[in-house]
Order: sequence, then structure tokens, then C-alpha cells
Amino acid sequence: MPADEKRNLGERSPVSLVVDYDGAEELYRDYTQNLSSGGAFVHTDRELQIGDSIQLQLSFPRLLAPVCISGIVRWVRSVSENDNGVGIEFTDFDEHARSRLDAVLNHIRERDPEYVEPSLRVLLVEDNPHVARLIRDGLESGRYSETAFDLVGASNGGDALEMLLTDTFDVLVIDVNLPLVDGPTVIRKIRQEARYADLPVIAVSAGGKDAEDAAMEAGASFFIEKPMRLRQIIDTMRNLLNLEN
Repeated sequence: MPADEKRNLGERSPVSLVVDYDGAEELYRDYTQNLSSGGAFVHTDRELQIGDSIQLQLSFPRLLAPVCISGIVRWVRSVSENDNGVGIEFTDFDEHARSRLDAVLNHIRERDPEYVEPSLRVLLVEDNPHVARLIRDGLESGRYSETAFDLVGASNGGDALEMLLTDTFDVLVIDVNLPLVDGPTVIRKIRQEARYADLPVIAVSAGGKDAEDAAMEAGASFFIEKPMRLRQIIDTMRNLLNLEN
């Protein structure tokens, strides 16, 4: 390589790229599916060249310190205004580095307070996408409470059961009438799990007294009639968890 080209390459400073995830689960899923292979594709409009050094910072709301990975740009994609990015190969990503990153991500997944600012992890099971979006936007906006919420959604009882049996949540908000597996069945099944014996479960429905009776008999902690106000859900969660207002 000519001396001038070497000098120009040497003068380029390392670049930091920040990847913001919606939450810990999205970061963990990306790591499981992509990052753990030793590289990643990152969408960016920055003008980068093959060979550029990269400091990749992976973060999400309430993560106390970004997860940092060093790498080198191996290829550049420029297809359209909304489809530009770079392929990054991680450097020094040996088994030791992979183990350290695995440990950090496990701390994040377990919401270790040394890594992640505390929040309430809520599973919302609602098959009406409009209602689910209103609740999600309201809880995550922070406009209604100083409590931080980490909301995970499911649109049917089958998916909800799988999530509950393979993950951990602080609160369950569940509609009574759901596809595949109804709300009372989900509640009844998780109450058989020791770790969910005292889980605050808020059942919601427009089905009136019959729906309320079915939910409460299955083991719900509280029932809210639809249409409900978001403030009702938040206040009920805080009361069930004995949180100060």
C-alpha cells in the first residue's frame, strides 16, 4: 500500500456506533441470534470505510452502562436512503471475551441492580392491538407514574403461557377472552407454579360479572371492567405490590 494511503488510514479515528434497543429482551435476543456469531450488521448513515475501527455501544432504556464491543468494518452496504449500514467483525472475540459478554448479558437479563435501573416487568396479554398499544405507550411514556415499566406483550393465551413458564415477570395484566387459551386457564395454570403463587394478576374484560367470576375463581388478584383507564391499571399494580404512590 502506498505511504500516503497508509498515513490517511492511520489518521482516521475510531468511530463509536450506538445501537439503542427497546429493552433488555431485544438486546438479549439480538445477541442470541446475531451478535454471538462474532459480528453484526448495523444500520447507519455515517460514511464509513472498510477497515475502520468501530466501538459498538449496545444500550436500552435504564441500562446503567452500555455494553461495548470493539470491531472492524468488513463491508459497507448502500442500497437506499433507509437501507445503509456496515458489516462489523468483532475483534478479540475469543472464548474468554464471549464468556465475559455472556456473563454481562445474564446480569442484564436477571435485572441485576448493578447493571439495570430497577423497573416493574409487566406481561400484557391483550388480543386487541389498539388497546395493547394504548396501554404500552401510556406505561412506557412515564406520564402517569414515576415507576419505570418494562412491558412485554402477547396477543393470545398460548404465547402468554410460554412466556410465563420460560421467563419472569412482576405483574400480569390479562384479558379474560383470548384466542387459543383463555385468560382464566392461563391464570389457573401459572398459579400451579410456586414462583407465581403470589404474582399480582390483573384480569380485564368487557364480559361483566361472568368474566369477573371466571377470572377471580381462577386466581386473579383483581378484576377491572373494560373500558378501563390506564390510571386504574397503574394504581392497581402499585397497590398490589405495596408501592408508595
